Amino acid sequence: MRFITGCAALPIFFCAGLSANPLIDQLIGATTTFLEQEVEAHLDRSAREARYDVQVNRLDPRLRLPLCPENALSASLESPAEPVGRVTVRLSCESEVRWRLFVPAQVSLFQEVLVVTRPLGRHSLIKPTDLAMLERDVGLLGNAYLTDPQQVAGMRLRRQINADTVLSPQMLEQDEVIKRGDKVVISAANTQVSVRMSGEAMESGNTGSQISVRNIRSGRVVKARVMGPGQVEVAM
Repeated sequence: MRFITGCAALPIFFCAGLSANPLIDQLIGATTTFLEQEVEAHLDRSAREARYDVQVNRLDPRLRLPLCPENALSASLESPAEPVGRVTVRLSCESEVRWRLFVPAQVSLFQEVLVVTRPLGRHSLIKPTDLAMLERDVGLLGNAYLTDPQQVAGMRLRRQINADTVLSPQMLEQDEVIKRGDKVVISAANTQVSVRMSGEAMESGNTGSQISVRNIRSGRVVKARVMGPGQVEVAM
């Protein structure tokens, strides 16, 4: 597992200035070490492979606090609950010297996610050739990403998306397993009797949705629940 640490978006002269300040060195070192340990533990718990990058945000070089003895300096994650994305670390010195600081940092977690390879229109059925597994910083994505092609099997898009878009669950809906005009088998059952009859779908629907179907023999239109391709069920 690879990781990178350092000063985030700072000019070289500023980073050099930080390294000459023992307090800033201590704060950056303690924050970085703590976050590395937290991220490793987070990855172990989630059983996933990813590389990460810890960047401590700019610290005010005008800070005038005494150095804390190493065995008296503690760190904890103030926010968020998981050490990914924008984080805040609380550093506390508990000795004859007492102080507490909140240090902001950025934890980038790079993982392969599902990305579309070409523009796709609304209601497009997603095919394996439309997908690629590409590395992205999931710390910037929240939970809006997918990591397994099986997660999009039989799914279609709710809206149009551009090429290189990271797929998220919110973009997807189950493809219609029954189309308007399809021939279907209408089933009805209770504890004593089971009936099956031929019907025609009057509207399209996904598994679990209710649609109108016409009994071909009687011509009666009823509401039925879609159970699967060509299969609907009505209550008795």
